Amino acid sequence: MQRVAEFEKVSFPLFEEAMKDCLGPEAEAESAYAALPLPHRATSGSAGYDFFAPLPIMLAPGETIRIPTGIRVRMAEGWVLLLFPRSGLGFKYRLQLNNTVGVIDSDYYYSDNEGQIFARLTNDSNEGKTVRIAAGEGFMQGIFLPFGITESDEATAKRNGGFGSTTAGEKREAE
Repeated sequence: MQRVAEFEKVSFPLFEEAMKDCLGPEAEAESAYAALPLPHRATSGSAGYDFFAPLPIMLAPGETIRIPTGIRVRMAEGWVLLLFPRSGLGFKYRLQLNNTVGVIDSDYYYSDNEGQIFARLTNDSNEGKTVRIAAGEGFMQGIFLPFGITESDEATAKRNGGFGSTTAGEKREAE
């Protein structure tokens, strides 16, 4: 296996700002940041790196939440980090990422937002089940994969932002 990336926390001021923006002014960022572990694999055979909830999460069926993870990742060029709900949560509750699969490009690390990874989760339960995730519990997993480009590729633009920031000619909200 190749070692292609390194997880880091974003700066506290950026995490605190994101917590208040996503979860309201009462969000307790300081203790959440101090307790936040870096993503890691549970076993030597695991492909996914578990991301951990910075605060307790409770989602009734149909509810959605936006979560700042406090995490960024520096990775080698030619690699991408794909994000998925932890399989047990998806299986038991139909917990879903709103963009179905998160795609973290290697150049996202250098964005003004320090490349902070966000997750927007929806409890899509059709069985009336409420999702409860404790602070510090894994809720999402990331898998590193190599990718290729076409022989005629001429991309030279530099990214600065999150969702939609690589779409040429369009301005979109960066997360």
